[in-house]
Amino acid sequence: MATPMKEWSKLKHDNVTPHSAKLTQQWLQRYGKEILPHPAHSPDLAPSDFHLFGPLKRHLGGMALETEDDLISDLRNWFDNLDIDFFRVGINSLLSRWQKCIDLHGDYVEK
Repeated sequence: MATPMKEWSKLKHDNVTPHSAKLTQQWLQRYGKEILPHPAHSPDLAPSDFHLFGPLKRHLGGMALETEDDLISDLRNWFDNLDIDFFRVGINSLLSRWQKCIDLHGDYVEK
């Protein structure tokens, strides 16, 4: 069996079935991983929702791609050309969004 990652002790993920499955929960408990709570269906704490999808929608807006392969090619190109800071900003903004969610007692950050 592979040695679990030791670099992290806390994990932030939502409550979808694979994350909340008994086997997953047992593994996390066995290796002492703390799960940070996540409000149900909250787009406020998922970087893909609050940081990625808006720019992606703007990029794709108005496009008329002919085939699925054209879409895949365009998306690969778009992701390949994103600067590393784009991802860094999204992940780093999670800290302030998390604090705001705590201050709002789990209510949505953006209304």
